[in-house]
Amino acid sequence: MDILLRPWSTKDLKDLVHYANNFNVSKFMTNKFPYPYTNEAGITFITYATMDKPTHIFAIEIDGHAVGGIGVHLQTDIQQKNAELGYWLAEPYWGKGIISQAIKEIIPFAFNTYDIVRLFARPFGNNIASQRVLEKAGFTLEARIEKGLYKNEEFQDELIYAIRR
Repeated sequence: MDILLRPWSTKDLKDLVHYANNFNVSKFMTNKFPYPYTNEAGITFITYATMDKPTHIFAIEIDGHAVGGIGVHLQTDIQQKNAELGYWLAEPYWGKGIISQAIKEIIPFAFNTYDIVRLFARPFGNNIASQRVLEKAGFTLEARIEKGLYKNEEFQDELIYAIRR
């Protein structure tokens, strides 16, 4: 399946709300990714995702529809040589290799665009699919923080995966 990573646009609002408004997606995201996902949340996100240059938060497009997102979030202060990788995908597209392809495209973008030496991701301990995708992309498990996350009224392990330049 061919994907396109491209900047978000206000034209994506309908797709964003449609696909992001899914508990099975939101349960693996920070609370900044709300459920239910509303038009207002979508407008706020698209505004945020399009304000920086160069673009570092991309829509994942398939057949003309924004069905997920992936982004590189630069860190500051003493972590300034690091960036966090974040991503999500609409449930109907899970298990098709789409996130694997998107991560493989975003890694060189991150290292070629920014003065970083480490790209990391923090999947939930119960998100086995995300862990496997990261491992297949060459990320290494650096840490497991037992019950370090609190989401949906329960504690979850936080894993830290990273790949270095």
